[in-house]
Amino acid sequence: MNREGQSGSTSLFEEAEALLGGLPVEPICVRVPVAVKLTGISRSTLYELIAEGEIEVVKVGRSTFIRYASLKRLFEKW
Repeated sequence: MNREGQSGSTSLFEEAEALLGGLPVEPICVRVPVAVKLTGISRSTLYELIAEGEIEVVKVGRSTFIRYASLKRLFEKW
């Protein structure tokens, strides 16, 4: 929904880019299902990498957020 409470086609990233004057914007963190889609890594493998310390996470309440920079570093190593 946009600021007026109506559905719009503008994504959150597009709004952030507009606020930052067109600078490229990356998410700070993503949830596990998004990380699975972005990387193609299975959910169980993702949790194994988290347990091994290969991927950094932030817990907020019961939610697990994966640091986007951590995902990028993982693939830069391969």
